Amino acid sequence: MATQVFINLGVKDLNRSIEFFTKLGYTFNAQFTNDKATCMVISDTIYVMLLTEEFFKTFTTKPIVNAHQSIECSIALTCDSKEAVNEMVDKAVAVGATIPNPATDYGFMYQHSFDDLDGHHWEYFWMDPNGMPQQQA
Repeated sequence: MATQVFINLGVKDLNRSIEFFTKLGYTFNAQFTNDKATCMVISDTIYVMLLTEEFFKTFTTKPIVNAHQSIECSIALTCDSKEAVNEMVDKAVAVGATIPNPATDYGFMYQHSFDDLDGHHWEYFWMDPNGMPQQQA
């Protein structure tokens, strides 16, 4: 069985976050959705649990990071092309995301990012495996 990844993110307004990510093309598993949380499907093995901050606090004794002021992590996802990277970032910006950095093109890899409504950092990238630099022995 393939390892599954569940990323847990605290959000201020669950319905607003669901609407935001729906506009980016993501779907949600209704079986794991209620007024405190939802399970956003990235792929067959990757999921993001969007949890209201109050509910998220029940899982930890540490303070919840304000992602508008501090970075907690960078969620990096692949795309099939440079154009797909730009399309995803453009969609996100159109529905309220902000761009923290300009796109970067390394030739063999292209990346662009946005911060979502709660400040969580999302990095989308395309990589050409045939164009990757060779490591020296």
